Amino acid sequence: MNEFIFPFAALVAQVPLQQALLLAAIDPALGGVLVSGPRGTAKSTTARALAELLPEGQFVTLPLGASEEQLIGSLDIEAALRDGGVRFSPGLLAKAHQGVLYVDEVNLLPNQLVDQLLDVAASGVNVIERDGISHRHEARFVLIGTMNPEEGELRPQLLDRFGLAVELQNCFDAGIRREIVRARLAFDLNPEVFRSQFAGQQEALSLKLRHARATLPSLELEDAVHARVSELCIEAHVDGLRADLVMLRAARALAALEEASAVSVAHVERVAESVLLHRRKEANAPSDQRASEPRSQQRPKDTDEASFGYMPPEPVDITAVKNVRPLAAKKS
Repeated sequence: MNEFIFPFAALVAQVPLQQALLLAAIDPALGGVLVSGPRGTAKSTTARALAELLPEGQFVTLPLGASEEQLIGSLDIEAALRDGGVRFSPGLLAKAHQGVLYVDEVNLLPNQLVDQLLDVAASGVNVIERDGISHRHEARFVLIGTMNPEEGELRPQLLDRFGLAVELQNCFDAGIRREIVRARLAFDLNPEVFRSQFAGQQEALSLKLRHARATLPSLELEDAVHARVSELCIEAHVDGLRADLVMLRAARALAALEEASAVSVAHVERVAESVLLHRRKEANAPSDQRASEPRSQQRPKDTDEASFGYMPPEPVDITAVKNVRPLAAKKS
């Protein structure tokens, strides 16, 4: 692993992001982490730092403009027909196995590629099919997608498929800014010395991740935990049940990280915001919201009942204009 990577344990004022990434590392089936925020908020630095804690430590970047074959890999059909065997050229998904797949500006990728990324991130298996020939391989990685909201949004259907989301903000606290800058200057001045100061914490984090992965399946989810998850998701008016499933998995991953003997409601409360941030909707009864708006800003609903009080369109009497000559026929 590159010795000049900024240590995960040395990150300043990134607790929500660090927690979300550690949970995704413990249970990659959560579906990855979407990190939203302006430039300069250490999104890529934190992603690289996480990769160093993982067993294999791969950090793979998906560039903008990547093709489908670059992402999922390719099959040599001619060789398969000639030799009877599948010749597979691995793509970025295969190279990211057991590591981190980092997608900067994920909101600018074609929707089809984002769909494929999220499918594999959740299932842990990549399947390539060409002309009746298929190949599959394991692809378990931590998917980290970043975006700047000023440059466009993801479709709601894709947002929902990211397991966790964290929104970063510019820091306007003078004390925290000084702490961040001092840490970065010390790292840039002498990376080896700086990293040695956090070597013990880094090793402890790596051990905690490995232990949490091993104990994760043994943690059961009690009825009280299920009940609180349901309450939170109903209050947030989320679509479907994906949020419930992700919240339960995230709470279990947090309990495993903290070496708890059971998943508690407190674990649910601490992961809820990262699960609901990108899924939360307004109340399903828009009349409450509409009642608080000025009448001039209220729009009719797309229903027959809502058309009451609005003048229906009337047909234009074409007989009155049928003898008018076209403008092109007039003399100047």
